[in-house]
Amino acid sequence: MPIGESDRRVCILTLERGKISAFARGARKVGSRLAAGTGPFSFGRFRLYEGKDSYTLTELEIQNYFEGLRQDYLGACYGMYFLEVADYYGRENNDERGLLGLLYQSIRALCAPALPNRLVRCIFEVRALVENGEYPGPPQGPGYGADVLYALDYIVNAPLAKLYTFRVTDEVLLKLEEVASQYRLRFMDRDFKSLEILQTLC
Repeated sequence: MPIGESDRRVCILTLERGKISAFARGARKVGSRLAAGTGPFSFGRFRLYEGKDSYTLTELEIQNYFEGLRQDYLGACYGMYFLEVADYYGRENNDERGLLGLLYQSIRALCAPALPNRLVRCIFEVRALVENGEYPGPPQGPGYGADVLYALDYIVNAPLAKLYTFRVTDEVLLKLEEVASQYRLRFMDRDFKSLEILQTLC
């Protein structure tokens, strides 16, 4: 978000200190070396100065800007929703390696044309519950066949690097969306602005 005339406040999900906020001085000035790397979907290394009450971003080295996503309005809306969920779950000075890995792989998956965004969203929502220790287990009832339960088991247990390596039928996807929606409403007590936008687009 913009701060003052030329600064920017950024939220960074880090390996070392979980979710932190930092000020990027002059990041909104034309030609600033911090400008490009302080936008959404910037993955890389960030050098920060720790002050008494806040962090200040001094240098950055971006390894992936996810350019394809920045040019895809619908995909970017899904990505912004993922960022909101990560902001909801992320905590300062907490081990967030699992959440960071999930976020990275999920944004990469949004850039893969062969993967439907709806499936990527289901996988992300269910696995986010797993990473936060809130996944209640597979749903009970006759409406969920073996294909649905197998897909859920894979989402819960697969290594992050292999999480987005499968496809499902339209029928199974509808059931996964049903499960993910039920669990999200049950465990995430927040209205996500980006999700509201997605629901008007899809």
